[in-house]
Amino acid sequence: MTDKITAKLLAGTLPTGLSSPSYDRNLVKSSIVHIGAGGFHRSHQQRYMDRLLSETGDFSWGICASGIREEDRALKEALKSQDCLYTLVERADDHAEARIIGSMTDYVLGHDDVEAFTQKLAARETKIISLTVTGAGYYIDQRTSGLNLDHPDVRHDLANPSTPKTIFGYLSQALKRRMVNNVPPCTIMSCDNFQGNGSISKHTLLAFCDEVDPKLSKWIDENVAFPNSMVDRITPLPTEETRAFVRERFGLEDQCPVMCEPYIQWVVEDKFSSERPPLEEVGVQFTADVAPYEKIKLRVLNASHSLVAYLGYLAGHRYIFEIVHEPLFAEYLTYFLNEEVTPHLDPVPGVDLADYKRTVVRRFGNPAIKDEALRICMNGSYKFPKFIFPTVRDRLKTGGSIKTAALSVAGWMRFLGQAAEKGSQIPVRDPIADTLILKAKQGGDDAEALLSLREVFGDLSDHDHFRKEVCAYLKQLYAEGAVSTIQACLR
Repeated sequence: MTDKITAKLLAGTLPTGLSSPSYDRNLVKSSIVHIGAGGFHRSHQQRYMDRLLSETGDFSWGICASGIREEDRALKEALKSQDCLYTLVERADDHAEARIIGSMTDYVLGHDDVEAFTQKLAARETKIISLTVTGAGYYIDQRTSGLNLDHPDVRHDLANPSTPKTIFGYLSQALKRRMVNNVPPCTIMSCDNFQGNGSISKHTLLAFCDEVDPKLSKWIDENVAFPNSMVDRITPLPTEETRAFVRERFGLEDQCPVMCEPYIQWVVEDKFSSERPPLEEVGVQFTADVAPYEKIKLRVLNASHSLVAYLGYLAGHRYIFEIVHEPLFAEYLTYFLNEEVTPHLDPVPGVDLADYKRTVVRRFGNPAIKDEALRICMNGSYKFPKFIFPTVRDRLKTGGSIKTAALSVAGWMRFLGQAAEKGSQIPVRDPIADTLILKAKQGGDDAEALLSLREVFGDLSDHDHFRKEVCAYLKQLYAEGAVSTIQACLR
């Protein structure tokens, strides 16, 4: 017989291997509002805050979670039905440890009551507004690296401030209210997975506010801190299998558990508008410069994910651990990391690069969390420019080989072509999915149609060597398949 999560806690009947908050949740104040409380946020930032509450007795730093899209409603209702408690399961091979996380104080849906949500963001007790809205949520124009003011959502928010769709619509209203009411500025802290996330948050928000109210833009620029941060924890999308595991292993009926790997890391620029939580006491690293940590993580871990996911999917694999356990893919990944990435990485204090690369491959090979290749195949038009193209540009400057990186790009294009052929059987989740599918269908085994997308490729669209490599590999992928093409690449 299974029990609801709140009933288990109240009865004090938690099974072995499942821990729970040791603190009184009634004492926890929500001084952080987080926008975008998906699986990663709940496995990462909430876990750190839960530890802080448990180990220090400092109850100042609870998190009010929130969403701004209608798609977030189901999660809101599930979390609210169990008092914003959920199970976090850390798995590696046959070992599993689980904890009920108690640091989430509430969950609100922004567009249900824009005024109430704006008040929450603008409240004096809100010290930090944190974000995981994915790269697409910043509406970045890859050609200019700035805010895409022509995007329909951005145009809507500029014309209809009372019914915002973007983070900029909500943040601009809340920060204007703080400015007008003389409320101290809060910190805007991006926890999204790209380099310079704080700087980009600031740059895009200021560009939006320039259109709304230049005076507000100036006030934000002078008063609001946007610390950069580097976040890391592999967290697959929650599935029914996750719920079944919690039900069978712990006898717990949890509508929204999260499963992740044991590894966790958070490096944060120590730059805040006012108070900040003492997270260094629970393993967070504060530093004056996050960039070296970001660079190594994005170019090694994130780039490697994209490198193997598309080609692995084309070869018939559905999980990342299956792909990296294949000797051919392991060799392909090792060549990319050692020969193409490593020469362009800077030394990072306290980081052994060889050990870091081995750890990444070992983490990918963890079979317990069953990280789906299709999850990594999401948002390719955003990921390649951030994770792989920087290495490509460095290699082209020095005349080095780009063969494995170029093959990964061709693998993405072949994946798009296969999706175009099979339709909804292979979902393409991307901010410009319709354009990508159309170009893939038009071009077939000729990469030129996709390479013409300057919003993705930027200056690489004009680089003859890059174009030649990608075009050759795409033709070979169509003619011979992924395995033969990788074999030829490595020869």
